[in-house]
Amino acid sequence: MNKSAENDRGGLAAMQTPPVVSREAWEAARLEMLVKEKAQVRARDALAAERRRMPWMAVEKPYVFEGPNGKASLLDLFEGRRQLIVYRAFFEPGVFGWPDHGCRGCSLGADQVSHLSHLNQRDTTLAYASRAPQADIARLKARMEWDMPWYTITDSFDADFGVAEWHGHNVFIRDGERIFRTYLVNSRGDEAMGTVWSYLDITPLGRQELWEDSPKGYPQGPTYKWWNWHDNYDAEATPNAKWAAVTDAGEAAFRKIAEQERKAT
Repeated sequence: MNKSAENDRGGLAAMQTPPVVSREAWEAARLEMLVKEKAQVRARDALAAERRRMPWMAVEKPYVFEGPNGKASLLDLFEGRRQLIVYRAFFEPGVFGWPDHGCRGCSLGADQVSHLSHLNQRDTTLAYASRAPQADIARLKARMEWDMPWYTITDSFDADFGVAEWHGHNVFIRDGERIFRTYLVNSRGDEAMGTVWSYLDITPLGRQELWEDSPKGYPQGPTYKWWNWHDNYDAEATPNAKWAAVTDAGEAAFRKIAEQERKAT
Protein backbone atom coordinates (compact mmCIF):
# COMPACT_ATOMS: atom_id res chain seq x y z
CA MET A 1 0.00 0.00 0.00
CA ASN A 2 1.42 3.40 -0.94
CA LYS A 3 1.82 6.23 1.52
CA SER A 4 -1.06 8.26 0.08
CA ALA A 5 -3.51 5.39 0.49
CA GLU A 6 -2.35 4.87 4.05
CA ASN A 7 -2.90 8.55 4.82
CA ASP A 8 -6.36 8.50 3.25
CA ARG A 9 -7.44 5.45 5.21
CA GLY A 10 -5.96 6.77 8.43
CA GLY A 11 -7.64 10.13 7.89
CA LEU A 12 -11.10 8.57 7.54
CA ALA A 13 -10.59 6.40 10.58
CA ALA A 14 -9.79 9.47 12.64
CA MET A 15 -12.83 11.40 11.41
CA GLN A 16 -16.34 11.31 12.85
CA THR A 17 -17.98 10.51 9.52
CA PRO A 18 -21.74 10.33 8.83
CA PRO A 19 -23.52 6.94 8.94
CA VAL A 20 -23.56 4.64 5.92
CA VAL A 21 -27.19 3.98 4.92
CA SER A 22 -29.31 2.26 2.28
CA ARG A 23 -30.12 3.81 -1.11
CA GLU A 24 -33.65 4.62 0.10
CA ALA A 25 -32.41 6.35 3.25
CA TRP A 26 -29.81 8.27 1.26
CA GLU A 27 -32.45 9.49 -1.23
CA ALA A 28 -34.69 10.57 1.64
CA ALA A 29 -31.83 12.53 3.20
CA ARG A 30 -31.02 14.16 -0.14
CA LEU A 31 -34.61 15.27 -0.63
CA GLU A 32 -34.68 16.72 2.85
CA MET A 33 -31.53 18.69 2.09
CA LEU A 34 -32.94 19.71 -1.30
CA VAL A 35 -35.77 21.61 0.39
CA LYS A 36 -33.19 23.79 2.15
CA GLU A 37 -31.10 24.18 -0.98
CA LYS A 38 -34.12 25.31 -3.03
CA ALA A 39 -34.95 27.82 -0.31
CA GLN A 40 -31.40 29.13 -0.51
CA VAL A 41 -31.65 29.51 -4.30
CA ARG A 42 -34.92 31.42 -3.98
CA ALA A 43 -33.39 33.64 -1.30
CA ARG A 44 -30.38 34.31 -3.53
CA ASP A 45 -32.68 35.26 -6.42
CA ALA A 46 -34.69 37.56 -4.14
CA LEU A 47 -31.49 39.22 -2.93
CA ALA A 48 -30.36 39.79 -6.52
CA ALA A 49 -33.76 41.34 -7.26
CA GLU A 50 -33.27 43.75 -4.35
CA ARG A 51 -29.79 44.50 -5.62
CA ARG A 52 -31.27 45.54 -8.97
CA ARG A 53 -33.32 48.11 -7.07
CA MET A 54 -30.39 49.56 -5.14
CA PRO A 55 -29.93 53.32 -5.56
CA TRP A 56 -27.19 54.48 -7.88
CA MET A 57 -24.35 56.90 -7.14
CA ALA A 58 -23.22 59.27 -9.87
CA VAL A 59 -19.49 59.15 -10.60
CA GLU A 60 -18.52 62.80 -11.03
CA LYS A 61 -14.75 62.60 -10.75
CA PRO A 62 -12.66 61.80 -13.84
CA TYR A 63 -10.41 58.80 -13.30
CA VAL A 64 -7.39 57.96 -15.41
CA PHE A 65 -5.92 54.50 -15.88
CA GLU A 66 -3.02 53.18 -17.89
CA GLY A 67 -3.90 50.40 -20.30
CA PRO A 68 -2.01 48.41 -22.92
CA ASN A 69 -2.83 51.15 -25.43
CA GLY A 70 -2.07 54.13 -23.19
CA LYS A 71 -4.26 56.31 -21.01
CA ALA A 72 -7.87 55.25 -20.47
CA SER A 73 -10.80 56.81 -18.67
CA LEU A 74 -13.33 54.92 -16.58
CA LEU A 75 -15.70 55.26 -19.53
CA ASP A 76 -13.10 53.60 -21.77
CA LEU A 77 -13.06 50.57 -19.45
CA PHE A 78 -16.68 49.81 -20.47
CA GLU A 79 -15.41 49.01 -23.99
CA GLY A 80 -18.70 50.36 -25.35
CA ARG A 81 -20.90 48.08 -23.24
CA ARG A 82 -23.55 49.21 -20.79
CA GLN A 83 -22.24 47.59 -17.61
CA LEU A 84 -18.76 47.38 -16.07
CA ILE A 85 -17.34 45.31 -13.21
CA VAL A 86 -13.92 46.39 -11.96
CA TYR A 87 -11.97 44.06 -9.68
CA ARG A 88 -9.20 45.66 -7.65
CA ALA A 89 -6.39 43.09 -7.70
CA PHE A 90 -3.31 43.47 -5.52
CA PHE A 91 -0.28 43.26 -7.78
CA GLU A 92 2.27 45.92 -6.93
CA PRO A 93 5.48 46.46 -4.93
CA GLY A 94 5.00 45.50 -1.30
CA VAL A 95 2.44 42.77 -2.00
CA PHE A 96 3.46 39.21 -1.16
CA GLY A 97 4.60 37.55 -4.38
CA TRP A 98 5.88 40.69 -6.12
CA PRO A 99 7.25 40.85 -8.75
CA ASP A 100 6.70 37.26 -9.92
CA HIS A 101 3.11 36.94 -8.72
CA GLY A 102 0.14 38.91 -7.53
CA CYS A 103 -1.60 38.39 -4.20
CA ARG A 104 -2.39 34.70 -3.77
CA GLY A 105 -6.04 35.37 -3.02
CA CYS A 106 -6.46 37.71 -6.01
CA SER A 107 -4.63 35.20 -8.19
CA LEU A 108 -6.88 32.35 -7.08
CA GLY A 109 -9.84 34.55 -7.99
CA ALA A 110 -8.34 35.32 -11.40
CA ASP A 111 -8.00 31.59 -12.05
CA GLN A 112 -11.76 31.26 -11.52
CA VAL A 113 -12.79 33.82 -14.15
CA SER A 114 -14.91 32.15 -16.82
CA HIS A 115 -14.75 32.97 -20.51
CA LEU A 116 -15.49 36.67 -20.90
CA SER A 117 -17.50 36.34 -24.12
CA HIS A 118 -20.57 35.22 -22.15
CA LEU A 119 -20.49 38.34 -19.96
CA ASN A 120 -19.89 40.48 -23.03
CA GLN A 121 -23.01 38.98 -24.61
CA ARG A 122 -24.96 40.40 -21.67
CA ASP A 123 -23.57 43.88 -22.42
CA THR A 124 -21.14 43.59 -19.50
CA THR A 125 -17.37 44.09 -19.30
CA LEU A 126 -15.13 42.69 -16.57
CA ALA A 127 -11.82 44.47 -15.98
CA TYR A 128 -9.04 44.11 -13.41
CA ALA A 129 -7.14 47.08 -11.97
CA SER A 130 -3.90 47.22 -9.97
CA ARG A 131 -1.12 49.69 -9.22
CA ALA A 132 1.55 47.68 -11.03
CA PRO A 133 2.93 49.16 -14.29
CA GLN A 134 1.52 47.81 -17.54
CA ALA A 135 4.73 45.99 -18.44
CA ASP A 136 4.51 43.95 -15.23
CA ILE A 137 0.80 43.29 -15.73
CA ALA A 138 1.42 42.03 -19.27
CA ARG A 139 4.19 39.77 -17.99
CA LEU A 140 1.98 38.37 -15.21
CA LYS A 141 -0.97 37.76 -17.55
CA ALA A 142 1.25 35.86 -19.97
CA ARG A 143 2.76 33.74 -17.20
CA MET A 144 -0.61 32.90 -15.63
CA GLU A 145 -2.53 32.64 -18.93
CA TRP A 146 -5.13 35.24 -17.94
CA ASP A 147 -7.12 37.10 -20.60
CA MET A 148 -9.12 39.76 -18.77
CA PRO A 149 -8.47 43.44 -19.52
CA TRP A 150 -6.16 44.73 -16.78
CA TYR A 151 -5.43 48.39 -16.10
CA THR A 152 -3.03 50.37 -13.94
CA ILE A 153 -4.57 52.65 -11.30
CA THR A 154 -2.92 56.08 -11.42
CA ASP A 155 -5.05 58.15 -9.04
CA SER A 156 -7.45 57.79 -6.09
CA PHE A 157 -9.82 55.31 -7.78
CA ASP A 158 -9.06 52.52 -5.29
CA ALA A 159 -9.41 54.78 -2.24
CA ASP A 160 -12.59 56.43 -3.53
CA PHE A 161 -14.29 53.10 -4.15
CA GLY A 162 -13.35 51.25 -0.97
CA VAL A 163 -10.64 48.97 -2.34
CA ALA A 164 -7.40 50.70 -1.37
CA GLU A 165 -6.51 48.22 1.35
CA TRP A 166 -8.53 45.17 0.36
CA HIS A 167 -9.81 43.51 -2.79
CA GLY A 168 -13.31 44.05 -4.15
CA HIS A 169 -15.58 44.22 -7.19
CA ASN A 170 -17.14 47.61 -7.98
CA VAL A 171 -20.06 47.62 -10.39
CA PHE A 172 -20.95 50.48 -12.72
CA ILE A 173 -23.55 51.25 -15.36
CA ARG A 174 -23.51 54.01 -17.93
CA ASP A 175 -26.13 56.13 -19.67
CA GLY A 176 -24.25 57.52 -22.63
CA GLU A 177 -21.22 59.15 -21.01
CA ARG A 178 -22.79 59.40 -17.55
CA ILE A 179 -21.47 56.73 -15.16
CA PHE A 180 -23.11 55.44 -12.00
CA ARG A 181 -21.77 53.17 -9.27
CA THR A 182 -24.36 50.52 -8.42
CA TYR A 183 -22.74 47.97 -6.11
CA LEU A 184 -19.64 46.72 -4.26
CA VAL A 185 -18.73 43.14 -3.36
CA ASN A 186 -15.72 42.57 -1.10
CA SER A 187 -14.37 40.40 1.69
CA ARG A 188 -15.89 36.88 1.65
CA GLY A 189 -18.35 37.89 -1.04
CA ASP A 190 -15.43 37.91 -3.48
CA GLU A 191 -14.50 34.28 -3.01
CA ALA A 192 -17.57 33.04 -4.90
CA MET A 193 -16.99 35.29 -7.92
CA GLY A 194 -15.85 33.90 -11.24
CA THR A 195 -18.88 32.39 -12.96
CA VAL A 196 -21.03 34.23 -15.48
CA TRP A 197 -23.92 34.05 -13.02
CA SER A 198 -22.03 35.34 -9.99
CA TYR A 199 -21.01 38.39 -12.00
CA LEU A 200 -24.39 39.06 -13.58
CA ASP A 201 -26.19 38.71 -10.25
CA ILE A 202 -24.29 41.72 -8.86
CA THR A 203 -25.06 43.94 -11.85
CA PRO A 204 -27.99 46.36 -12.00
CA LEU A 205 -29.50 44.58 -15.04
CA GLY A 206 -28.97 41.03 -13.72
CA ARG A 207 -29.06 38.01 -16.00
CA GLN A 208 -31.62 39.76 -18.23
CA GLU A 209 -33.88 36.70 -18.40
CA LEU A 210 -37.67 36.68 -18.26
CA TRP A 211 -37.96 34.75 -15.00
CA GLU A 212 -36.12 37.44 -13.04
CA ASP A 213 -37.91 39.95 -10.84
CA SER A 214 -36.59 43.16 -12.37
CA PRO A 215 -37.94 46.71 -12.51
CA LYS A 216 -40.25 47.61 -15.39
CA GLY A 217 -38.47 48.31 -18.66
CA TYR A 218 -35.30 46.39 -17.86
CA PRO A 219 -33.94 44.30 -20.78
CA GLN A 220 -35.08 40.68 -20.52
CA GLY A 221 -35.21 37.74 -22.89
CA PRO A 222 -36.01 34.01 -22.84
CA THR A 223 -34.03 31.89 -20.43
CA TYR A 224 -31.25 29.72 -21.95
CA LYS A 225 -31.93 30.95 -25.48
CA TRP A 226 -29.03 33.38 -25.60
CA TRP A 227 -26.46 30.78 -24.50
CA ASN A 228 -23.83 29.92 -27.10
CA TRP A 229 -20.36 28.51 -27.58
CA HIS A 230 -17.89 31.20 -26.61
CA ASP A 231 -16.43 31.29 -30.13
CA ASN A 232 -19.80 31.43 -31.88
CA TYR A 233 -21.65 34.52 -30.64
CA ASP A 234 -20.62 36.60 -33.64
CA ALA A 235 -21.15 33.79 -36.14
CA GLU A 236 -24.87 33.10 -35.80
CA ALA A 237 -28.10 34.83 -34.97
CA THR A 238 -29.56 34.37 -31.49
CA PRO A 239 -31.62 32.42 -30.69
CA ASN A 240 -30.77 29.36 -32.77
CA ALA A 241 -33.94 27.40 -33.56
CA LYS A 242 -32.41 23.99 -32.81
CA TRP A 243 -31.01 25.20 -29.49
CA ALA A 244 -34.38 26.72 -28.64
CA ALA A 245 -36.03 23.33 -29.15
CA VAL A 246 -33.44 21.64 -26.93
CA THR A 247 -33.94 24.13 -24.13
CA ASP A 248 -37.73 23.96 -24.38
CA ALA A 249 -37.55 20.19 -23.91
CA GLY A 250 -35.13 20.64 -21.04
CA GLU A 251 -37.37 23.14 -19.27
CA ALA A 252 -40.31 20.73 -19.58
CA ALA A 253 -38.23 17.92 -18.08
CA PHE A 254 -37.03 20.16 -15.24
CA ARG A 255 -40.60 21.13 -14.42
CA LYS A 256 -41.57 17.46 -14.24
CA ILE A 257 -38.64 16.66 -11.95
CA ALA A 258 -39.44 19.64 -9.74
CA GLU A 259 -43.05 18.49 -9.41
CA GLN A 260 -41.95 14.98 -8.48
CA GLU A 261 -39.56 16.37 -5.86
CA ARG A 262 -42.28 18.64 -4.49
CA LYS A 263 -44.64 15.71 -4.04
CA ALA A 264 -41.90 13.61 -2.43
CA THR A 265 -41.22 16.25 0.19
